[in-house]
Amino acid sequence: MPKKLTEAEMPAADYAFYGLVWAGTTMTDRVDKALVKAHDLPVSWFEVMLWLASSPEPVPASVLGNSTLLSRSQVSRVVDALQSRGLVTRTPSARDARSVEVALTPAGRALFAAADTTRREALAPAFTDLLDTDDLEALGRVWRKLKAAKAAQADQDASFGSGRRRGPS
Repeated sequence: MPKKLTEAEMPAADYAFYGLVWAGTTMTDRVDKALVKAHDLPVSWFEVMLWLASSPEPVPASVLGNSTLLSRSQVSRVVDALQSRGLVTRTPSARDARSVEVALTPAGRALFAAADTTRREALAPAFTDLLDTDDLEALGRVWRKLKAAKAAQADQDASFGSGRRRGPS
């Protein structure tokens, strides 16, 4: 059986990449198990509720599809499930007759608050209790760089798609 590569045997970029993948998978799994056990709430549902709880106004369904880590069809299924449990409402948009806006119900806000406490408690021993302020700030800087690069790439892709060209020919 082949042995696992050690950190010293891997290029730094590979080690960092696999570390991010491992951390994301591990933390998501930990939170998902805690949320399902305590609230019968999968982490994907929590993610949609997080976006809704962060907005003072109803959120267009299309914004949820573009903001979460879920596909638009997954968001639609999650919103259906949350609505069937009385946790969200869907209303026609006052700004766009073709759009629907989603908002947490009072029961949804209460469940989100309890679930957010559960999420924080589940993460503490494996994340926030282990990392100091400098670690958390470093992770935040890495995340912002990766997110900015993705946004820049999306802008570049959009400009090429619209026939505009950027940069030298």
